[in-house]
Amino acid sequence: MSVFLLNLLLAIAWAALTGQFTLPGLAVGFAVGFGALWVIQPLFGTTGNYFAKVYRWVKLLVLFHYELIVSSISVAWDVLTPRHRARPGIICVPLKARGEAEVLLVTNLISLTPGTLSLDVTEDCNTLVVHAMFADDPAKIAAQIENGMERWVREALE
Repeated sequence: MSVFLLNLLLAIAWAALTGQFTLPGLAVGFAVGFGALWVIQPLFGTTGNYFAKVYRWVKLLVLFHYELIVSSISVAWDVLTPRHRARPGIICVPLKARGEAEVLLVTNLISLTPGTLSLDVTEDCNTLVVHAMFADDPAKIAAQIENGMERWVREALE
């Protein structure tokens, strides 16, 4: 039995024992089950990959939400203040992401972040065309995408 399936079963058992079959109740059960499985992981042998993968996915979610909040504040500030800093532009960003899943997740996360929009991906999936609201320094934006969102996605999908 996989560790992930066992973690899901522990989450369902937690929800059943507490009588809270709600999303927060299942989330707490999943977290408690994850902690319990992490404590007893030497009994399973080589399950370190599961715990590392969960860590990388949580890291991706937390860092994406941080980027979402920061960019939302930046866009709102620019819209609400009389001095507009926006210098929109189109930037070509070289991609290190391989595989359709990685490219799809990177493009969707970029499009969900206020101030940026994924316009196109070349057929060989090596270049992403992005419209940025604050494109003063295209090289800096390309580096931020490559060292930020794209790296987090590649780590999560390893």
